[in-house]
Amino acid sequence: MNRLALILLAACWYGAAQAQPPAKPVEVSPQEKADLDRALAQAGTSPLESVRVIEKHLAQYPDSPHREELERRAANAALTANDDALIVIWGERALARQPADLQLLARVAHSLLAVESKDNAERAIRYTHRTEELIPQMKQEGARFGMSAGEWQAQCDRAMGRALTDEARAAGYLGRRDEALALAKRAFDTWPNAESARETARSFDRLGKPAEAAVALADAFTIPDLFNTDAQRARDRSLLGELYRRAHGSETGLGDLVLAAYDRNLALAKARELRVRQSDPNAALTDPMAFTLSGVDGAKLSMADLKGKVLVLDLWATWCAPCREQHPLYEQVKQRFRDNPDVVFLSIDADADHQAVKPFLQEAGWQGPVYFEDGLTRVLAVESLPTTILIDRRGQVFSRMNGFVKQLFVDALTDRIRGALATAPRP
Repeated sequence: MNRLALILLAACWYGAAQAQPPAKPVEVSPQEKADLDRALAQAGTSPLESVRVIEKHLAQYPDSPHREELERRAANAALTANDDALIVIWGERALARQPADLQLLARVAHSLLAVESKDNAERAIRYTHRTEELIPQMKQEGARFGMSAGEWQAQCDRAMGRALTDEARAAGYLGRRDEALALAKRAFDTWPNAESARETARSFDRLGKPAEAAVALADAFTIPDLFNTDAQRARDRSLLGELYRRAHGSETGLGDLVLAAYDRNLALAKARELRVRQSDPNAALTDPMAFTLSGVDGAKLSMADLKGKVLVLDLWATWCAPCREQHPLYEQVKQRFRDNPDVVFLSIDADADHQAVKPFLQEAGWQGPVYFEDGLTRVLAVESLPTTILIDRRGQVFSRMNGFVKQLFVDALTDRIRGALATAPRP
């Protein structure tokens, strides 16, 4: 699972955790604390040893006030070790207490299906259903983690596609063949990847349709997928030949089938990229000067149009009290450069809730255009507010100021702007 997917899962867990009341302090006996500290120290960095230590500790102290915390810690260690059996054991215990933890829901369901059985399949389906219920609730959470709308939607689609793929596999284990095929197709439509294509092929094969299975497996073989390994592709190639021979008597024409799948999946990837770019022009961008920012008033600002100028980015949010205190200081600096067309001040709001910004501006009496960050905080790695970033005449980050010192800010920012003005413009 890539970094963005982990952010999504962490975000979903965070949202669920925020809904819980704060935990009350608990008292742990000195003996239990000493025993646990000693055992964990002996386990070192081994995740499997950590699981064994926690299991032994909870057997010795079944009423430990830290039982919930330790069970979650054991689940995390099982995830790190990638041990399916332990993921199921400790993940299910943790989910009994935190049923909205998407990371565990996804991994437990997947690990249950490592062993084909009716009981495992039924339990996995319960977890995939819960995952499918939770993902739509997180649609507005991307901005909290500095992700653009397009990136966040991609993570939601990827997580939903994985859940549907696991549900399809579980349905197949339960003999619900038509349902398994429908789920696998839906998974591929939601997030086209090699695993959902393989599951579609398995479903067709169970239904006695080797020709259709071969087409689906050709998708798995050709689709762009960073997580598809050479070993998996080799297995897909072998099975693809077997399916095609069963359907057509020989491999004559198999090359044409594979080429058609390649063209089909390349077009599919381009269509998805186009849809993302239409809804989010900043998706996957890494250069801040390539961004297009949307204004609170609905206007659009192309950062590329400002190349050759010094940009002063004031990143703030309505909930940020220091940002409000800093605002008059910005106004003083702006006055110093009011006659210099090569200096542009950009007020950039980082609120997750865009609806709150316009009323705030009206109430505070702030003047001038304001733009939403639209993923800029991700590219610029903004971790706190207020933050001031200077981009020089070459389009490169010249300076960064996290927070401010009231007595020094105006002169300090003025000096940095003058330094940025001295840089040569990009040819």
